[in-house]
Amino acid sequence: MKLHLKKYFKNNTEAAPLAVFRVFFGIMMFLSVVRFWSYGWIEKLYVQPKFFFSYYGFEFVQPIGHLTYVIFALCGLSAIFVALGYKYRLAILLFFLSFTYIELMDKTTYLNHYYFISVLSFLMIFLPANAYYSFDAKRKGISFQKIPQWTIDSIKLLLIIVYLYAGLAKLNSDWLVNAMPLKIWLPSKYDIPVLGYLMHQEWIHYFFSYSGAIYDLSIPFLLMYKRTRVFAFMLVVIFHILTRVLFPIGMFPYVMIVSTLVFFDSNFHHRVLKVLSRIFRIRKHFFDSGKTLKFKPRQKEIVLSFLSLFFVIQLFLPFRYLLYPGELFWTEEGYRFSWRVMLMEKAGYANFKIVDGKTGKRFYVDNDDFLTSFQQKQMATQPDFILQYAHFLKEHFENDGHQNVEVYVESYVALNGRLSSQYIDPTVDLGKQKESFKHKNWIIPFKDEIKGL
Repeated sequence: MKLHLKKYFKNNTEAAPLAVFRVFFGIMMFLSVVRFWSYGWIEKLYVQPKFFFSYYGFEFVQPIGHLTYVIFALCGLSAIFVALGYKYRLAILLFFLSFTYIELMDKTTYLNHYYFISVLSFLMIFLPANAYYSFDAKRKGISFQKIPQWTIDSIKLLLIIVYLYAGLAKLNSDWLVNAMPLKIWLPSKYDIPVLGYLMHQEWIHYFFSYSGAIYDLSIPFLLMYKRTRVFAFMLVVIFHILTRVLFPIGMFPYVMIVSTLVFFDSNFHHRVLKVLSRIFRIRKHFFDSGKTLKFKPRQKEIVLSFLSLFFVIQLFLPFRYLLYPGELFWTEEGYRFSWRVMLMEKAGYANFKIVDGKTGKRFYVDNDDFLTSFQQKQMATQPDFILQYAHFLKEHFENDGHQNVEVYVESYVALNGRLSSQYIDPTVDLGKQKESFKHKNWIIPFKDEIKGL
């Protein structure tokens, strides 16, 4: 085994797939920033709100008023530089830092694909994506047509993990037995041309549930096998375009479509680069030097050590939910950053009560005074949001002159079509509860069972 690994890490391959991946990744990320900006979401999500839900341990990451636009501008500019392969190391580092800062500013906007972009851009910091077909190679006068095989395989491995874990997460009774939450979501898509009339059919709900699980679990193997690769890519396109039509998840479907191109052999990517060269009048033959990039032994050892740790974290982090008692979909302890994509529909409300601990005087909070409607929707069904907001309310009313402030919440949540039930213990003063990685024992236990991973 050790001998095979040593041999594998000496293998080299064409750099074209990594160059194409870099170009399309940078373009997609630039378009994502432009789209976000043009829709006015920077103002709506990061400038107008009075309060932001930070991630535990990253409370210092906050929007900076209208200067938040500068962070987005930096993110978009660095994405262009990544696509061009110009000052690549600095560009991909700045992209990772700016994009991740944006992601961490308010967890109200958390999406799996934002996390995917942060993780992928971090991985790309360690890869020689500018070795071939880049401004850096042209500027330095040296291009490397071949690079270590593991540099490209690392991207493939990350994509495989994302797909397989997303598929494993679907192997639960709500998804497979009850077709939830698709049974809730799909009927609202009745106005979609051609397919709309099918969205009320129960068999469609089950078809999409099972086909979604089968797709996620099988697509990595179909992409890796040369004979099924074209068929697999057709499935990728169909699946993600259909996902984009049915659900408003932005650029993510297109990012995944482009990313899976990395599984194709180098001949395909050379043809892509020839097309780009004709369009932009680039002399591709300059980059076809036949030279091979070799890492220095010490440099290779450091990079591989970092990547090994990176993938160990990616493999085990999604299973951290096993450290917590209770139903994952209910408590959401260990839910984020685990590739659990679109698995639940939660609706609820949270009514906060401020009590003077000595006199017993009380009043209820109007959440509209502090939160946007989107923040309220997210807060009402997630315990860490509820706790953070309770702490904010305690501090706010203490600063406002109130004494002996205690904070209680009357909270009810409905999960995947079940009847609404009480979510948070209404007798617990949340102002005294501390945020940590420990189990939140003030969450009222789930009254049903969801079987599966």
